[in-house]
Amino acid sequence: MPAEPIAAVILAAGMGTRMKSALPKVMHAVAGRPMVGHVLDTVRRLDAERIAVVVGPGMDDLARIVAPAVTVEQPVRDGTGGAAKMAREVLADFSGTVLILYGDTPLMTEATLERMLAARRADPAPTVVVLGFRPVDPALYGRLITGADGTLEAIVEARDAAPEQLEIDLCNSGVMAVDGAVLFDLLDKVDNNNAKQEYYLTDLVALAREAGGRCVVVEGDEEELLGVDSRADLAMAEAIAQRRLREQAMADGVTMLDPSTVRLSHDTKLGRDVTIEPNVFFGPGVSVADGAVIKAFSHLENAQVGAGAAVGPFARLRPGTVVGPDARVGNFVEVKNSVLEAGVKAGHLSYLGDAHIGAEANIGAGTITCNYDGFDKHKTEIGSGAFIGSNTALVAPVKVGERAITGAGSAISDDVDADALALTRGPQVNKPGWAADFRTRKHNAKKGS
Repeated sequence: MPAEPIAAVILAAGMGTRMKSALPKVMHAVAGRPMVGHVLDTVRRLDAERIAVVVGPGMDDLARIVAPAVTVEQPVRDGTGGAAKMAREVLADFSGTVLILYGDTPLMTEATLERMLAARRADPAPTVVVLGFRPVDPALYGRLITGADGTLEAIVEARDAAPEQLEIDLCNSGVMAVDGAVLFDLLDKVDNNNAKQEYYLTDLVALAREAGGRCVVVEGDEEELLGVDSRADLAMAEAIAQRRLREQAMADGVTMLDPSTVRLSHDTKLGRDVTIEPNVFFGPGVSVADGAVIKAFSHLENAQVGAGAAVGPFARLRPGTVVGPDARVGNFVEVKNSVLEAGVKAGHLSYLGDAHIGAEANIGAGTITCNYDGFDKHKTEIGSGAFIGSNTALVAPVKVGERAITGAGSAISDDVDADALALTRGPQVNKPGWAADFRTRKHNAKKGS
């Protein structure tokens, strides 16, 4: 029997006033990706056939971020039930399971949603599956009231709960899996006869039971159900995401000398036997191949590091950088939009931008590629086996041939042939005795003053 189709409605219309931000709440990033992007990625891994993201008025940037997912606008923020109704057009004629999720819960796992879907496939199939959890402090969470047979009988808001109901520690997360064939019929029956005059999804349980349907609870972990409503919550979510990423990396064969100081991105790719020293920052788009070493205090973003390469300490790899196998990028070296082929050595104190550096070339300390003329960027090409002397300025566009050498302190603005030596230093002038005469003049001047 084929699996029942899945759709998802992601509620993301809230601005999040406690974030104190002009940015919609769900666009704030966790592990280098907007929170709503984490939710979308989890849903897509479930092979959801349709996805509707509910946004608020004027959230064009959010709509661009979630594309190609369809966005629908909630013109008036009148509650979670009102938001879910906005997906009606996207889910017209859909009769599978509809997951209702929140764009500000980036830590939700695929495994938990799979358990909710499995509960929907039970016989008899429940109309509504609610994701519950047992927080350390139930506080103001709605309580899930279950019957003797384990089915969900009601969701009672904390402010409406009797004292004995407040003793219940099973709480409502807000996440649901609902029979798509009846979802909008039920939503149409939700009213706003409450203090806030809003339409609440929690009413679906009572309405489904009144119609003869079953409702059940699947329990999740409090950590993954963290909803981000403030900057402090965002920091908590980041810490949890980082811990998960580090644990997974180490389980996959990465050595971290001080894991808590390493910051990863959601898409960081680390090979086996990679070693990461303390205080390393991985921005989005970084891959590190087997056996490479990333030394302390290095910063990498949209860069590739080859097998056996070493980066750092205090190195910066900017977007577009490719460090080849067994290459070396040392302390206080910055590389941008450049390819360093196998075995290249750039030991220290250099800037390499918009360059292609051939295999086994050696870049002396203080070398810079002068790639920007104030209007345009230009390329520097260094041949394999070339030796760039310390404090060389390579004025792009310029080519240095294979095995060529530039003298220390040179400013190279013309191409250099293979196997040639290029020097641009002025001739050295030595004046015997000048230093002694200089000191004498200075001493005498001080005595006379």
